Amino acid sequence: MSISIHNPDQYMAALRTIVAQGRKRIGLLVGAGAGAGTAKDDGTYPLIPAVEGLTKLVLDALTPKYGSQTTSLNAELDKHDIETILSRIRSLSKVIGKSKIHGLDGDGFKAFGEDICAEIGKIVNVRLPTKGSAYSDLVNWITGISRDHPVEIFTTNYDLLFEEAFEAVRAPYFDGFTGGREPFFDPVSVAGNDLPPRWTRLWKLHGSLGWKASGKDEVIRTGSDAATHLVFPEHLKYDQTQKAPYAALFDRLRAFLATPDTLLISIGFSYADAHVSARIDEGLAANPSASVFAFQYKSLADEVAACDLARRRPNLSVYAPDKAVVNGIEGPWQVSTELPSKDWGPIRATYWSAPASGGPARFTLGAVEAFGRFFAASRSMQALTATSAASVPGGAAAPPMASGATA
Repeated sequence: MSISIHNPDQYMAALRTIVAQGRKRIGLLVGAGAGAGTAKDDGTYPLIPAVEGLTKLVLDALTPKYGSQTTSLNAELDKHDIETILSRIRSLSKVIGKSKIHGLDGDGFKAFGEDICAEIGKIVNVRLPTKGSAYSDLVNWITGISRDHPVEIFTTNYDLLFEEAFEAVRAPYFDGFTGGREPFFDPVSVAGNDLPPRWTRLWKLHGSLGWKASGKDEVIRTGSDAATHLVFPEHLKYDQTQKAPYAALFDRLRAFLATPDTLLISIGFSYADAHVSARIDEGLAANPSASVFAFQYKSLADEVAACDLARRRPNLSVYAPDKAVVNGIEGPWQVSTELPSKDWGPIRATYWSAPASGGPARFTLGAVEAFGRFFAASRSMQALTATSAASVPGGAAAPPMASGATA
């Protein structure tokens, strides 16, 4: 019986080379795990809670006003996260009219839904830690070298952390809006490539704290962090993303993956968001030269959605702390006893180390802070001089090297 193993040195040498050179078309897909994996100034986590923590905070805040309704809704729902609850609330608001369920009529449930959105807006409205963050590290990497193509950031997060990181270093970015008094969304500019490469593209797939509906029911950007034109509920996500500006942003994701020789790198994204994963699936199926590297926080066995997609599309590779799926092949990590170069020890430590709680060394780039440091440090000379005759999984261009070994 033989098993496949994966050597992280090989893959990370190739990735460092790619991200250090600025020649390849690179996109980042950033999910909710980025905020949850970022420390606050006092060193505690999370800066922004993940869904479980978000649900508790929102419902605790609204219990004095909607306690009985929340209890009744939880009793009839199989899932009790805030997205499921909000889906149910918005459905009721549209269909029951003047009739009452759990003590509220349609207008009452509409107000309940708006109050939930407002509470979520308050929770995700945070500032970057003053002591540094993965967001600042990634912006330093983006702006630190000249590029043939702009970096495109696709994010499902509503917060303004990337905006703050870019503005802190006066780095230009484009988010699809233009104008002064009531900035409007310009789908033509989103679809085109007219801006110079040094302008990063920042695509907020699920909306942003700064968005709201205008008097003409069009989405505008306000400059305020209180507006909450966001895509929350799971079962309505597909419908909402068919409307402007979301449709244009998802078309941009599809167009990015359709471009030859592109690399999309995800962090903090579970691939459980079906409407996003479906676009990635379609893009990878239509363009075998595109690649996706999925850096996951949990053990591979717990990353079910990402692994399902990786087994179906070999140009998507999953890198978990204990194992990886590369070119459709699953195997545990195993580092060589010999370093790729004499200077490689400190570089290996950026993606391979033992947890502070003890135990064997693991692959660490599924944690956003390690991920940000890896990218920020990629411009060091070792990235270009290591013995990294490495191939990149999924067909992304790089010097040739054997992929996972078999033992």
